Amino acid sequence: MEANQSRAPWNKGKLVGQKPPLKPKDIWAIRIHLQNEHRARDLAMFNLAIDSKLRGCDLVNLHVRDVTHGNQILPRAMVVQRKTQRPVQFELTEPTRSAVLAWIELAKLRPEHYLFPSRLAKSPHVSTRQYARIVHQWVAAIGLDSTVYGTHTMRRTKATLIYKRTKNLRAVQLLLGHAKLESTVRYLGIEVDDALEISEQTEI
Repeated sequence: MEANQSRAPWNKGKLVGQKPPLKPKDIWAIRIHLQNEHRARDLAMFNLAIDSKLRGCDLVNLHVRDVTHGNQILPRAMVVQRKTQRPVQFELTEPTRSAVLAWIELAKLRPEHYLFPSRLAKSPHVSTRQYARIVHQWVAAIGLDSTVYGTHTMRRTKATLIYKRTKNLRAVQLLLGHAKLESTVRYLGIEVDDALEISEQTEI
């Protein structure tokens, strides 16, 4: 009994729960940092992660052919999610298309290649664990606490911004590839955010 009482809780000192999305100023800070460091792969990965809203496992499994047609980067792409086996579409904005094209040309990637090949011989592409470490590096580079953010930060960022600007839950549900609207509500933490927003706008 005493041993159990002295054992530290598994989550002591750790932040649990939803990873917060990045703010627009954070997105630009990371982009500028990666551009200044001439990190073509990371800039392509970061921009694509924001635009695609894909889970880490789907992002690292992308092939060049998933986002290209001939020598052109597609303005829209579609992939089947590994977790749900449901197709999901996403847009590639102009900055993302430019960054992805620059990376493909620099790395001399062909359509059948993984978009983000691993530098380790035992893995054909960047692993989800590597991707998580890369995300932590990005946020730490601009002075954010890397323990607070994670790969789901990348998935949630644009979805959260779209919801805040449009309040269109159905659109966000489709973009995230959720089967149920309740999943989207829970994922975005909308009830809490909206309740606080209403409260702030209510004067007594």
